[in-house]
Amino acid sequence: MRVVGLMSGTSYDAIDAAAADLAVDGDTLVLTPLGLISTAYDEELRAELAGALPPAGVDLATVCRLDTRIGQAFAAAAVRADRELCDGRADLIASHGQTVYHWTEADRVRGTLQIGEPAWIAEATGRPVVSGFRTRDVAAGGQGAPLVSVVDVMWLRGRPGVPVALNLGGIGNVTVVPDGAGPDGAGGAPLAFDTGPANALIDAAVRELAGRDASAGAAYSMDVDGALAARGSVHAPLLRRLLDEPYYARPAPKTTGKELFHLPYLRTALDAFGPLPAEDVVATLTRLTARTVADAVRPFGATEVIASGGGTRNPVLMGWLRDELGAGAPGSAGRGDRVALRTSDELGLPSGAKEAYAFAVLGWLTAHGLPGTVPSCTGARHASVLGSVTPGGPGLRLPEPPATAPTRLVVA
Repeated sequence: MRVVGLMSGTSYDAIDAAAADLAVDGDTLVLTPLGLISTAYDEELRAELAGALPPAGVDLATVCRLDTRIGQAFAAAAVRADRELCDGRADLIASHGQTVYHWTEADRVRGTLQIGEPAWIAEATGRPVVSGFRTRDVAAGGQGAPLVSVVDVMWLRGRPGVPVALNLGGIGNVTVVPDGAGPDGAGGAPLAFDTGPANALIDAAVRELAGRDASAGAAYSMDVDGALAARGSVHAPLLRRLLDEPYYARPAPKTTGKELFHLPYLRTALDAFGPLPAEDVVATLTRLTARTVADAVRPFGATEVIASGGGTRNPVLMGWLRDELGAGAPGSAGRGDRVALRTSDELGLPSGAKEAYAFAVLGWLTAHGLPGTVPSCTGARHASVLGSVTPGGPGLRLPEPPATAPTRLVVA
């Protein structure tokens, strides 16, 4: 089955469309990557989306416009991916949509909202669309995230030691896979949770403090290649204040988002100090990300951290994360308390496309009536078949479940 996975993360900079050919071989799901295309949101839509995210308040008219326009943008990305990556022969589209709110109260997730109406995708492609993945897990008492954990467990089980999958998007998240762990928790229950901000506060600081490139006339939106952090110095008092955030001490499973880690949050922390150079603020936030990720995985005795997401393109962040983990050189094996830090590219999944491929797998699982969650990772009462299916046309026929539900994932 050829599946296109559509993903836009908490950095909301682009829609990633990854196509995969998925086939069952015994207890193994074989993923053959067919490629990735990435389509940036147009500036007007991105600005309206940014203005609607927490802590802003919006009216329903704005929500309706965004739901429609994001759905149309996802539809255009799906059409292009089907044509360019699948030769027009995609069987299924799996759309994560755009997260705009993750409702938490008293350490529980009460609801979550991803927009980007799937009817636009089904209408444009003529293919069935799986969407709305997170809500079913929340209804079952889970966090609704990190949903990639089921893919991480299938992919990393059998690796020696304690591998940890790390995603460095707007928010950082990890999946810890103890030796012998499986999706059913046998052999040691896997665990997944959000570590805190990965790029969210860095991006907010860049947009707020770095201003505009006078020579190019373009607004900064991220610390490209870690250039600002490399020029700055970590401000120790600011780092200590940021590390006092209670979220970091909460037990897993736990999730967070830009409902907490946003620009006003950063402004409140900065108000305790005099004006600081933008480079020092960005350097401090980059060290914060590296420190909180390392602190999060250290108690589990991780032997390797396999990173993906946009943060892997920041050499300063990756270098400081290597320092915090006590990691060896790229590609080296962990020794003693040293932890190998590598990217998912080394294991066959492009680091910039891993989440989109993961949602292609989740869509495949839903289409076959198979659960897409690991209860020990999301905190749900039970595993659930995720999402809703929007038919692409008359005569919707979903495939029969395989004789043996796959418990492993290999990348061809």
